[in-house]
Amino acid sequence: QVQLTESGGGLVQAGGSLRVSCAASGRTFSTFSTYTMGWFRQAPGKDREFVAAISGSGGFTTYGDSVTGRFTVSRDNAKNTVYLQMNSLKPEDTALYYCAARSDRFASAWSAPLTYDYWGQGTQVTVSS
Repeated sequence: QVQLTESGGGLVQAGGSLRVSCAASGRTFSTFSTYTMGWFRQAPGKDREFVAAISGSGGFTTYGDSVTGRFTVSRDNAKNTVYLQMNSLKPEDTALYYCAARSDRFASAWSAPLTYDYWGQGTQVTVSS
């Protein structure tokens, strides 16, 4: 059983910063560094949107257009944890943020939710204007 647990969400004013984390665990999740990790978000009434992804080694990252230059994804493989640092937050960043995992052997379609095998329950980020 693979478990992904997000944390760090909350309420922040526009222009502020927040860091959310995703911790991976489980008997079958043997080597965290062999998994690509992705961040997605979903606002009420909207489709799930790709935010960022990071390769298993951390050497490759990619971002959605709406967050490029403001958000940074990173990981600590020793802690089985991936992070999303969010700066210059806007009210339109308000959403439920999910982390997801897939095998690092699949090196394309980073932004496609269907390519990810494991998902967390999400952490709410609310940005007030």
